[in-house]
Amino acid sequence: MTALFDAERLLFTPAQPGLDAIPVVFAFPNAYSVGITSLGYQVVWATLATRADLQVSRLFTDAQESLPSHPELLGFSLSWELDYANILAMLERLGIPIRAEERGDDYPLVFGGGSVLTANPEPFAAFFDVILLGDGETLVDDFITAFHQVRGAERSEQLKHLVQVPGVYVPSLYDVTYADDARAIASGAGSGCIRAIAPSDAAIPPVVEKQTYRGNVLSASTVVTEKAAWENIYMVEVVRSCPEMCRFCLASYLTLPFRTASLEGSLIPAIDRGLAVTHRLGLLGASVTQHPEFDMLLDYLDQPKYDDVRLSIASVRTNTLTQKLARSLVKHDTRSVTIAVESGSDRLRQVINKKLENEEIVQAAVNAKAGGLSAMKLYGMVGVPGERPEDLEATVAMMRSLKQAAPGLRLTLGCSTFVPKAHTPFQWFGVNPEAEKRLKLLQKQLRPYGIDFRPESYNWSVIQALISRGDRRLALLLERVRHYGDSLGSYRRAFKELRGQVPDLDYYVHQDWALDQVLPWEHLRGPLPKATLVKHRESAIALMEAKQDADLTDADVLASQLASQPSEAMPSLH
Repeated sequence: MTALFDAERLLFTPAQPGLDAIPVVFAFPNAYSVGITSLGYQVVWATLATRADLQVSRLFTDAQESLPSHPELLGFSLSWELDYANILAMLERLGIPIRAEERGDDYPLVFGGGSVLTANPEPFAAFFDVILLGDGETLVDDFITAFHQVRGAERSEQLKHLVQVPGVYVPSLYDVTYADDARAIASGAGSGCIRAIAPSDAAIPPVVEKQTYRGNVLSASTVVTEKAAWENIYMVEVVRSCPEMCRFCLASYLTLPFRTASLEGSLIPAIDRGLAVTHRLGLLGASVTQHPEFDMLLDYLDQPKYDDVRLSIASVRTNTLTQKLARSLVKHDTRSVTIAVESGSDRLRQVINKKLENEEIVQAAVNAKAGGLSAMKLYGMVGVPGERPEDLEATVAMMRSLKQAAPGLRLTLGCSTFVPKAHTPFQWFGVNPEAEKRLKLLQKQLRPYGIDFRPESYNWSVIQALISRGDRRLALLLERVRHYGDSLGSYRRAFKELRGQVPDLDYYVHQDWALDQVLPWEHLRGPLPKATLVKHRESAIALMEAKQDADLTDADVLASQLASQPSEAMPSLH
């Protein structure tokens, strides 16, 4: 166990804890190799460990540092939804009740943060005393400072004080009421919609706003280790958020505005610091190549002194995949590149606000091949609101055109199912029940052309949607299903057992929700107000309807043309 920590090369200097330092356990609910590869976990750990007023110990599912006998704070960084089960198991292992309401003054305050909890903490609200919403750059220090002010107080007083800190959410101080009672839910007569979410006290803020860091010095690794899932990688955040604002995209909408790290003031010094201890560099961000000085960054990395550096880029905007970029990746030991296209249909990409045309995708493949790359992976999606069968045909046609335009380039299409995400314009749409069939159809049609099709599990998409749009009542289900396994069948079993206490799976996953419906996260404010999200949704629907009207007109013309031809001359529409 100690060998894991001994292999670490720290890029910061931990503080020597003072005599009255607060004992803190900072946990990641997965194996060490996974947790230490999380840039968010690394940065928050370093933030805590550089404070002399804290004594910080780390905890993973398979490793731990020496833990305090009586920690006052226990924090979790949650990056993957199903890791919640490990949180509950770790609490039990530490002898801490899994529900916040059962913890008295003798137990530590359990706090959590990370992308999953910032998006929608409600399914997990019962398990946390405090949840930190948003960027940690200032929020973590603000939280610790506020805790110092009430360190010796009773738990209830601590929580009432902490909730006054912007971005600090205390679920127990907000009451949720529902429109239908358990009997109505059980009989099928009621949907179980939320009636209202309100603070329990007039002194509690009615809305908690996600905190956004707006500086131009972004995150970089605080530790490098051969024991990480990405061995010896040093990670640098190049951009935060994404300017494209695809209507379904949590990575864009939840993290707005789009911010770029300063090249001279942040990126280059960070890169030099990391490459002094390793030769593997990862450039992170939702749209890395849209940094305004990305070409200059490439030129910097192409210096002879960095010839032995292995370079990985998290995401490449399709129309920025130039031959220069491809050559640079090849030079730095990368043979494949990944782009997100969502669909081969220009029509559908307009609906979702994906500012991309098929010609640009083809050119990206040509550039990848010309620059020396051997493979290109594309990310697609089925079940997108407004999708029609011809959009799937367009995706097949696009993949065939790529194969023809760049012969020899190994093509892979990874494809997921649309999942509604909180704080996005498509949060009101449900998962399309036909999506699984559409994944199978794509696989069947692409196989004859030698294209590697890798569909994401439809069942996992259903589970993801359940948690993405879940409310507090799901705590009952999550407590139960963690003992059954993480299959969709396990969730269905738990729903059956809890019939009458929790709305059914269809309510959370497949139903389209009304605009006037109270959302589970209604009291938690993201970067954009609800009215703006509604406008963006309306824009998408207008495009769906406009395109449908246009297609109907074209169909009428085609029908009249075909009617005048002999039946044997009629072309196949498939």
